[in-house]
Amino acid sequence: MAQAYMTETGSDGQGPDRRESRLRSLLTSLRTDRGVWRRGIVLAVFALLLALVMAMHARIPNKIGNLGSLLETFLPWLGLAVPVLLVLALVRKSATALLAVLVPAIVWANLFGGLLIDRTGSGGDLTVATHNVNADNPDPSGTARAVAASGADVVALEELTTSAVPVYEKALASTYKYHSVQGTVGLWSKYPLSGAAPVDIRLGWTRAMRATVTAPEGRLAVYVAHLPSVRVKMKAGFTARERDRSADALGAAISHEKLPDVALLGDLNGTMNDRALTAVTSQMRSTQGAAGGGFGFSWPAAFPMARIDQILVKGVDPVTSWTLPDTGSDHLPIAARVKLSATAS
Repeated sequence: MAQAYMTETGSDGQGPDRRESRLRSLLTSLRTDRGVWRRGIVLAVFALLLALVMAMHARIPNKIGNLGSLLETFLPWLGLAVPVLLVLALVRKSATALLAVLVPAIVWANLFGGLLIDRTGSGGDLTVATHNVNADNPDPSGTARAVAASGADVVALEELTTSAVPVYEKALASTYKYHSVQGTVGLWSKYPLSGAAPVDIRLGWTRAMRATVTAPEGRLAVYVAHLPSVRVKMKAGFTARERDRSADALGAAISHEKLPDVALLGDLNGTMNDRALTAVTSQMRSTQGAAGGGFGFSWPAAFPMARIDQILVKGVDPVTSWTLPDTGSDHLPIAARVKLSATAS
């Protein structure tokens, strides 16, 4: 009998009837309590401000510490405030706050709800991957093997050091017959590479390159880039001017590309929401947004909070996109499978 009682009421000693009674009591109090619309005004204001910030993020100026770009880097995380405000509204028994919380919830769903839908497809012609391997990587050989194990046909690596390049070349030689290293970025391919050359992104040293991959299904222009890092400083704010200049130069180079099928692989040190990357993102689309599932955060590897590593395409149809396991770098590698256009051949 004791066991039957525990099964019916649950471990907290409250059965379904008691919980239902409490819910009815709460709903009744909301209907009869005259203060239900007067309480929670402050919570309602916070909820509406949250909705306004998310909806109008592109209008927040960058003139003061690049505040707009900083916000856009972590914009999806503002959604965590919605359940917090919801709980507080219930505790306050405020109908006003409850209704107000719906507004940021709807705005967030409109901005990011699509990323929660799995758009993974099948087929495709080519698998590409990119990874910032970290200049201080203690095991470059292990990182190279992990990336090669992904099955990617084309792999871009960023933050290569002069001493580590021979290690990556040796570790990847058996899988990738063709490769080119330009400055601190490199491209490895199972298919022939041609026209490999640096791309000037206004830094004074090489952190970007372009090459043509000739796959059985056609040719793909591949850009590899590692845009300058950004920092958050107390006095200067979000220091990203060097990155922004490089993004503009990279966007200009891609806009002059003659091949119809183009892919950009690399660490852009910015998200697709960051208006500072518009020169690039306005002409290309993210494989994660078009054919992925989830946010695909890639940095930092220990607790990913933003997708600053990107695979962007133009003239190419993304089929699927995913994040690869931790390799020991401070970034996670990402991969995508794409279908080349009919004109690529």
